[in-house]
Amino acid sequence: MTLPAIDTIITYPDGATSSTGTVLHVEPITDERSAVILDTTAFHPVDTAWPDQPADRGTLTTSSGRLPIVDAVTGGIHDGILHLGADLPVRLGTNGWTFVVAHIVAGPPPVTGEAARVDVDRGYRAALSAAHTACHLAALALDAALASAWTKAAPTDALGNPAFDALAIQRSRIQPHRSTDTYRIGKSLRRKGFTPAALADPSAVAERVNDQLAGWLAAGGAVRIHRDDDSLSARRTWECELSTGHTNIPCGGTHIQDITELSDITTSLTTRDIDGGLELNMETVTTAT
Repeated sequence: MTLPAIDTIITYPDGATSSTGTVLHVEPITDERSAVILDTTAFHPVDTAWPDQPADRGTLTTSSGRLPIVDAVTGGIHDGILHLGADLPVRLGTNGWTFVVAHIVAGPPPVTGEAARVDVDRGYRAALSAAHTACHLAALALDAALASAWTKAAPTDALGNPAFDALAIQRSRIQPHRSTDTYRIGKSLRRKGFTPAALADPSAVAERVNDQLAGWLAAGGAVRIHRDDDSLSARRTWECELSTGHTNIPCGGTHIQDITELSDITTSLTTRDIDGGLELNMETVTTAT
């Protein structure tokens, strides 16, 4: 079968939870599962390079019937070979590659050329979107709370605070209405001027983070995803109009449209000693209005 020659068009950055497209390719994975590639989709896949937000849940419907989408991953095509998920060896946007959303379906797969409708579980998407927006806000609030912990000039975030989150983040995981971010404070960060003693009392830092979050929520602020075009490989940026300024963070996930959609964001911080430094974990829980 001929593999797609252009990137998948994605509509989820604009909040879409349903779409209609054409089946371009079906790749068998096991006897029971196949990867279905459409020209257009509203279905958010797991990003291979930074798998913080899980795939949407939902269904794919064609004239042959409705199939559950059990997973969705980013894929890349090069020299006529399709690489899926963890087997994708390059980042999105790499020249010479075509990038696609692969919908993993269970059951008899659709036929190439068929029209296909994707329907996303709206409640699950909304819970992930709320958590992802809250995660970004918590990261910015953590930067602000630790601004005095630096002894040298450091790269800054969009609000002008030393970018602790960007410099120390190791992994981030989004779940419905909550997220977990893990940071490493080692030799590299200390050489950049960060003072680990600033985290001697994590609860005090969390209190400052939560105070900042409460102020932002009370003021409200529009949220949007900026992107140059509609292709999967296009660079996407989360932007938010906060009471303390305009901010942006590179992000391929989904989000709410205004922080007034959140009634509460609460973080908690814990630390533990690790080989060569300190690990900080930030748990963020949010409630939607």
